[in-house]
Amino acid sequence: MSPHIQASALPTARRKTMPLALLVEDNAINRKLMRDILAIRFDVLEAESAENALQLLENDIPDLMLVDLQLPGMDGLALMRCVKESVRTAAIPVVAISAHAMPEDIDQAMACGCAEYVTKPLIEDPFAFVDRMARLASSRS
Repeated sequence: MSPHIQASALPTARRKTMPLALLVEDNAINRKLMRDILAIRFDVLEAESAENALQLLENDIPDLMLVDLQLPGMDGLALMRCVKESVRTAAIPVVAISAHAMPEDIDQAMACGCAEYVTKPLIEDPFAFVDRMARLASSRS
């Protein structure tokens, strides 16, 4: 399965008009909803799996990653560990997205280096959410 890339995000050479977000979500409906919200302030790359995300990271370093924790194959926590262990990608702010909101789930994600934990379904105002994500992306060191 090849990674999905939003057509407007990457013509021949990726334009740099907006920050780049990598959205890693296996559920097509959840991915479309999150992509549509992120597209307000970001160019968006999409991956259906952690493995696809790692392929995309070989060519592009996003300003922000949003990672579903329950992915087929390699899970989101394992992906976050890979991202944070690589010198090339360690500075990317990673936001965990999950339907699980138990304190131990949040603690585990934070221990893997995620910058924020967002629960699904997203109940926050979409414009406030994307503004918060843009601030997080701009804080990347």
